[in-house]
Amino acid sequence: MAETPDHEGILRIEKLQRILVRSATGDDAEDVARIYVDSWNSGFRGLMPYRSLTPDLIDRWREDLNRPLPHRWWVAERAGSIIGLVGIGPSRDPVDPTLGELDTIAVEPTHWRRGIGRTLMSTALCYLKADGYSAAILWTLANYELGQRFYEATGWCPDGGVRDEGRQVRYRHDLHD
Repeated sequence: MAETPDHEGILRIEKLQRILVRSATGDDAEDVARIYVDSWNSGFRGLMPYRSLTPDLIDRWREDLNRPLPHRWWVAERAGSIIGLVGIGPSRDPVDPTLGELDTIAVEPTHWRRGIGRTLMSTALCYLKADGYSAAILWTLANYELGQRFYEATGWCPDGGVRDEGRQVRYRHDLHD
């Protein structure tokens, strides 16, 4: 516990809670789907249509979380609650056995800018390298400045790749020592 003064000089007690990153399972699908939808709706507001949490979406997440290697998923927990997720696997576009892909990274919006995304990104990059990929890619919306700033701050660089008539741009991360 740490004591910190608020703006009026009154002390308040804050619990310093650690982030636990663990492998995700199909049992996490409902929490993962909720975080995905909440993060999508907050981050992509004005850029993409609103998404809803549906039983079909939860089922799709359950399938993704249960996929075998080389696909990997993790969740971040704080105080026993799932607050973020990240997934990796082989590159899907382009198909290249030396290229990994950051599939999805999302953090519950109420926990943004607290180091959770960086912790999840670090886990993903560590395993992409351990899995033998020489580089990794991710795709994001061309006008998604918040995400692009995060990717660039964690070592990703735009590489000129575009798809979906220019609506998506590709970022690359070199995984060599």
